[in-house]
Amino acid sequence: MKWKKLTIETTTEATDMLSYELGELGVEGIEVEDHVPLSEEDRKTMYVDLLPDEIAPDDGTAKINCYLEEDQDLEELANKIREKLEEIGQFLPIGSGKITFGETEDKDWINNWKQYFKPFRLDETIIIKPTWEELTEQKEGDLVIQIDPGTAFGTGSHETTRLCISQLKKYIKPETKLLDAGCGSGILSIIAIKLGVKEALGIDIDPNAIIATKENMAINDVTEEQLKVIQGNILEDQSFQDEIGYDCYDIVVANILADVICPLSGKVTPHLKEGGIFITSGIINTKEQEVKDAILANDMEILETNYLGEWVSITARPKSK
Repeated sequence: MKWKKLTIETTTEATDMLSYELGELGVEGIEVEDHVPLSEEDRKTMYVDLLPDEIAPDDGTAKINCYLEEDQDLEELANKIREKLEEIGQFLPIGSGKITFGETEDKDWINNWKQYFKPFRLDETIIIKPTWEELTEQKEGDLVIQIDPGTAFGTGSHETTRLCISQLKKYIKPETKLLDAGCGSGILSIIAIKLGVKEALGIDIDPNAIIATKENMAINDVTEEQLKVIQGNILEDQSFQDEIGYDCYDIVVANILADVICPLSGKVTPHLKEGGIFITSGIINTKEQEVKDAILANDMEILETNYLGEWVSITARPKSK
């Protein structure tokens, strides 16, 4: 089977923002090519047996390759990407912004990313390990989470996951009940259970997320009594909101897009217990104020704002609870 390939020539500085915008446009299969050298921290936290002796010098350029099905209209997508590049170019250097089209005969590109997904440290105590890799190094007391994210969900390596886990570690208590809004692969809920959360509910609008979460639960010996997952739309479906339950969660965590967090901030308060908190991430820094305004407009107080790279995590609490 042939796959269409769309390549964007840009800068390393713009890759995160452009990747985010591509996700907004529904592009799932992307590959970033750059010459950014690994930091010492990267080298310490990656379990790779051998790194190349010579890497081309970092000239600040990058390419983003998008892999698309044959029936996708590349020109229509390219026009939308050009609009996004123009917006991004107002505050970041985007390079040439040249877009080219091609094809690939690689029938298994959908699995090729697996060769680059190696065990890595999420933080000082948590290791994320793909199911197909062996763990060669581990410290006493490390929490090892196995994951098979599939192609539709992240590997857990993104800054937004790290931000959420940092906040969950801070606020989790032995009796904590958690609602994971937009659970994806289930990584946040699974880690939360391993960190001591008594009970969690994962929700997602995507049926594939429910499948992925259940598979990762089984891999990590998390039971359905500990973590339940259901599909539905918390923003629009009243019966689904009823099914989730009211006044019963100590923490609602949402690692999703800013454009979803804004309306979600008007829905979470009824589901939280008194004193419950709302942990958010997935917020690109250009959307920070928009999310804060939505949170404040829904009668919440902001407890913390944390940053990692270009990403933001906001932790808030309803004033009326």
